[in-house]
Amino acid sequence: MLSRLYARVIAHAASPNAPWWLAALAFSEASFFPLPPETLLVPMVLACRERAWFYATLCTLASVAGGLLGWLIGAALLDSVARPIAHFYHADHTLETLQIRFREWGVWIVLLKGLTPIPYKFVTIASGMAHFALVPFMLASLVTRGLRFFLVAGLLQRFGAPIERFLEQRLPLVTSAFALLLIGGVVALRYL
Repeated sequence: MLSRLYARVIAHAASPNAPWWLAALAFSEASFFPLPPETLLVPMVLACRERAWFYATLCTLASVAGGLLGWLIGAALLDSVARPIAHFYHADHTLETLQIRFREWGVWIVLLKGLTPIPYKFVTIASGMAHFALVPFMLASLVTRGLRFFLVAGLLQRFGAPIERFLEQRLPLVTSAFALLLIGGVVALRYL
């Protein structure tokens, strides 16, 4: 069953509308949605490796734009939107802790947390809550998100065939590891 699903995802990843979906996913993940952009970036690069840099650029720019929305949610819509998002993910304490850490560490929070499996939406919302300066926030987001997505796209472009074979042969293991990373990121939020 997973093999058939994987084959369908790869087929859809090569479709003409896939870049729009990638941009929408990267944008929404940076502000409110739970799935990381790599869930679509990886199969898209594997389906069309010659467009890896385009996909990484698109993913980066959409994620940074979504980060701006997350910042605005934290800065202007704290009680009506930011707190309900944090509560939905059981990350109320994490959001408050990140806000405090922004005051201490500033741009380093964006640079470090943007590379981890911790959902980026909490970094963006907390930076807005802390009223962290918007220009340094956007520049740090561009660096950290770009590094993350270009690293993934570059590795897949360079080593695509062996990675694709590995995914096809060990799909249950890979999906389990991905689920554990996702859950681990959410759990790490509670103990930040």
